Amino acid sequence: MVAFALIPFILAGVSPLSSLAAPLEGLTTTTSLKGAPIFPPLNFGLLCQLPILKDICAREASTSTQVTTPLGVAKGVSDTAGANRFAVKYASATRWAASTVATKWELPNGASDASVLPLACPQPLADPSAYAEDCLSMILYVPTTLKASSGVPTLVWIHGGSFITGSATDPGLSGSKLAIATNSIVAVIQYRLGALGLMAPNGATNLAVKDTINAINFLGKVVPSFGGQASKITLAGQSSGAGMIRALLATPSASSLFQSAILQSDPVNYGFLNVSTQVTLQSTFNGLIGCAATNKACQTSLSVDAIIDAQVTLGNEANTTDPSTGVAEPIRPVRDGTLITTPLDLTAPFPSVNKPILLSNVKNEAAPTIYGMFQSAITSDLFAPVCDVSLGADRTAIVQASPFYNLNVPDTRVPLDTLGTDYMWRCPTWSLARSWVGHGGAGKAFVGVYVTGATYPANNGIAFCLEAGSVCHQDDIYIVFGTTPNPTAAQAALTKEMQARYKAFLTTGSPNAAGLSVWSPATTTTVHAHQLGGTPSPSGEVSVGACDPSFWGAAVDYDYQVYGI
Repeated sequence: MVAFALIPFILAGVSPLSSLAAPLEGLTTTTSLKGAPIFPPLNFGLLCQLPILKDICAREASTSTQVTTPLGVAKGVSDTAGANRFAVKYASATRWAASTVATKWELPNGASDASVLPLACPQPLADPSAYAEDCLSMILYVPTTLKASSGVPTLVWIHGGSFITGSATDPGLSGSKLAIATNSIVAVIQYRLGALGLMAPNGATNLAVKDTINAINFLGKVVPSFGGQASKITLAGQSSGAGMIRALLATPSASSLFQSAILQSDPVNYGFLNVSTQVTLQSTFNGLIGCAATNKACQTSLSVDAIIDAQVTLGNEANTTDPSTGVAEPIRPVRDGTLITTPLDLTAPFPSVNKPILLSNVKNEAAPTIYGMFQSAITSDLFAPVCDVSLGADRTAIVQASPFYNLNVPDTRVPLDTLGTDYMWRCPTWSLARSWVGHGGAGKAFVGVYVTGATYPANNGIAFCLEAGSVCHQDDIYIVFGTTPNPTAAQAALTKEMQARYKAFLTTGSPNAAGLSVWSPATTTTVHAHQLGGTPSPSGEVSVGACDPSFWGAAVDYDYQVYGI
């Protein structure tokens, strides 16, 4: 469905509407030329990289501190939330070449001031002074109580942004409160985005995935110096960040680098790209930049602006070129058979697994798209045409005839939101959980749904997301990090609960902790989706609805099944 598939673009500030065959009546957008919104959501992390604001942002930290590591002396600062903060360059890479792990401790972007935050990786709609190709950096948040012998876990956060936007300085990603609450080291990492990370002209695949592997390798070397234990690394991320983690779970060579994983709002429906689709996209991209696969001099001479312009064009045209790309994340990891070796879905035999995973969604994943596109209530006659754009006639007919999406309501945006959430996020996530627990003794999966959230800045312009009871895509980030501005009692309570559950999960592989309701692990038939926040249901779980295994994934195929990816 166009409405559901567009959400990562809207959140990233990129519009793929030009890829649609025809506009739908009642559809409204705020896009202008070159796919840029007239009023793009502010990325406060990127704003802090502007020269005029760097000093102001840096004042959030004071009191220098340092730690001796095997790679040299790590210089950091004590921030206002009570933890020590260290920014560091974890790897280096020339354009479209594989990155190499850093062999010495070095501040990002040649900085001499340890309080300065790293520049983001190049991305659309960002001020060029806020990013740099030399962007393989991370920020470590370390409780001041830790000693070298503490042996605490490390949580590695991978940001979202549809693989084309985002950074370690995105809103709400200050990890101090999370580190203190979980008694862990929190590392927020960056990786090459878009074409620079996933569309190398010479055909090299998954450079961004390899960047994250190098980030984990770097952490394994240094966290013992800060009080961490290299064998206790848990990956966590939201949206495409969760998709990156799924790619790492499908990478056998990365398996020994981390012990468990937390995936928040992963758009599992898309799956990984297959090799033939990647080749098609790569050929198109090479034509757009005017450089042959072997012409390294041409590739090196390109400006970053030219690369980003070609990337945006590729994203807008990808779905027409190859429908398996979808319209929201056409540039994404590819199952190349060497690094990523399994689709981790229903299309192929599932591999044996042994890691515990925690999978969560929010109640209204699709709401930013539905309510962002349709500014006022719409009637039921628009349900089928909206569905047909992404689902096609056959799947639309099955969905429309099912009892799961009630069209007898005054506003059809309500069932469209439910359907989009089920189709893109919730139901494919539950299918993944069932497969996961069916193929490994230690491979437990815990599934949850947020019914309480905190409005993320990208959702501030969407009236529905500001209504009481709405929990839109990204509204779980502030809750987990404990960075909600002026939290309500309900938000504060859920933050306390989730941080206690994450602390338990980092330590034991289970989110169950003393004083909290029991969170049952999924089985091959029942996922036991735990309700996170709100007034507890009698069972403490959310209803299955259309995520019954006989419906989505069986009666109605996911995109990865339709396109065989």
